[in-house]
Amino acid sequence: MRYEKALVWLRNDLRWEDNLTLKKATELARSILPVYCLDPRQFGPGDFGLKKTGPYRARFLSETIQDLQNQIREKGGNLLLLHGKPEEEIPTLAQKAGAGMICFSQEVTAEEIRVEQALEKAAWSKGIATESYWQSTLFHIDDLPFPVAQLPEVFTKFRKECEKLSFIRPLEKIPETVRFAQIPEGHLNSWPEMGGPDFTDEGTENKADMLFRGGSGPALERMNHYFWQTDSLASYKETRNGLMGADYSSKFSPWLAMGALSPRQVYREVKRYETERTKNQSTYWLIFELIWRDFFRFMAKKHGSRIFQIGGIQDKAGYWKEGKVAFSKWAAGKTGIPFIDANMRELNQTGFMSNRGRQLVASFLVNDLEIDWRWGAAYFEQQLIDYDPCSNWGNWMYIAGVGNDPRQDRYFNILLQAKKYDPQGTYIERWIPELDKLKGFDRHIPFQLPSEKLDTGRIRLGKDYPLPLVSAENWSV
Repeated sequence: MRYEKALVWLRNDLRWEDNLTLKKATELARSILPVYCLDPRQFGPGDFGLKKTGPYRARFLSETIQDLQNQIREKGGNLLLLHGKPEEEIPTLAQKAGAGMICFSQEVTAEEIRVEQALEKAAWSKGIATESYWQSTLFHIDDLPFPVAQLPEVFTKFRKECEKLSFIRPLEKIPETVRFAQIPEGHLNSWPEMGGPDFTDEGTENKADMLFRGGSGPALERMNHYFWQTDSLASYKETRNGLMGADYSSKFSPWLAMGALSPRQVYREVKRYETERTKNQSTYWLIFELIWRDFFRFMAKKHGSRIFQIGGIQDKAGYWKEGKVAFSKWAAGKTGIPFIDANMRELNQTGFMSNRGRQLVASFLVNDLEIDWRWGAAYFEQQLIDYDPCSNWGNWMYIAGVGNDPRQDRYFNILLQAKKYDPQGTYIERWIPELDKLKGFDRHIPFQLPSEKLDTGRIRLGKDYPLPLVSAENWSV
C-alpha cells in the first residue's frame, strides 16, 4: 500500500545519508514529513539527583538538529520541530497533516521502548499505521548468526561468530529527488522556540584538544581528517589509549551516538582506506571497536532493564556504599588522586574523556571507593556528549563486575597506569594547575612527597590540593 504522506519521526538517526527510515518512507508514501520532537523528559532530573542531559550534549544536539535542517532544506524540504512527549505530539501532528503512516527507527532501552509502544497505540487509535526499522548497528539484527535470546555473553565469541557468519549491509541510498509534504502552520524552526535548554553555562572549553560540533557535516569532516588528511587511522591501535591531542583516537563516538554518522558509513570508509592507502591491525581495530558497540546494544536488547539494575545482567549481589561526599569529590575531580582528578576535570570542562580515562575513573569509583556503580553511570549520562545508554551502562557493568567481563576482578592500579600513560605528568599539568610547580611523575604523587618538595612547589595538601580519599598502598609502581 502506498500512502499519500508519511511522517518520519527522527530520533537518534539524525542524518540524511544511509538512513533506512527515510528511505522506507519514500517508498511507502508519495511525500514525506521529517519531524524531530524534543522530549522535555530528556532534559529533566535523572537518577541519583543528577540531570539526564548536561549542557555539552544539549549544545551538540542543537547543532546536530540545525545541521540536519540545513541538509533537508538543500533538498527542498524542511525539518519540523516539536516540543513535548513524542507519543502525544507525533500522532497528533500526523493526523493534522493527513499522514497515513509514521516511520521511525527502533531503540532498545526501556524508556525509549515505552515511548514507541505508547506512540503506536495512539497512532492506531487515530487510524494511522506505523513502521519501525533497525539501523543502529553495524551488523543488522536480522543477519546475526543467532537469535537475540541466545547471544553469547562473551564479546570474543560474539565477534568471531559475526565476522565468520554475518555480513555488513550496503549503505542505504535515498532517491535524489524527494517530495516533501507541506508543513502545517505553527511549526517551530529553532532550538529556543522548541523549548531547548540553555547551554551557555558550559564553560570556555579553551583547554580541549578538539571542539566537537554536531551534525553530519562535521562528522564527515572529522572522518576525512582522521583517515585521509592525517592518516591517523593507520596507527589507531598504537595510539588509541592516549590522553592528549585531537588524533590519538577517532573520536567518532558523539556523532555515532546521535546518529549523525552511521557505523556502516565508518566501516565503508575504512574499507576504502584499506584499498587506497593501507590495511593493517589499526584499520581492523576501528572495526573491532564498532563491533564492541554492537555487542553492548544487542546485550541491552537481550537483557532489557537488567542493565540498569545494581546486580547487572549477572544479578550479582555485591557490597556498594552510598557515599555521597566521596561521590561528589569524585565527580568534581577533587579526590586527591591527580590522575583521577585530571580525567574528571577534563570531562567536566569539555564533555569528553578518553577511553583509558573512563576505565580508570570507573575502576576507582567502584573498586577503591566502593560506591554504587550506577551513580557513576548516571553521572556519565549527564556529562558525556557521546552518551549512549547501551555502551555507557554496558561498560560500567563491565568494570563493576556485574556485566559481560569474563574476568571477575577488573581492577586498575592507578599509579601504574599513570606511569605507563603519563610518565612526565603532562596530562596532570594541563588539568590540575595546583600541581604545576611539581616536576615529572611527582605530579601524580603529591601525597607521597616529602614536605621539602611540597614546600618548594608551594603546595599545602588539604588546602591547595585535596588530601587523598584512599591510601595508595595497593598501587605499587
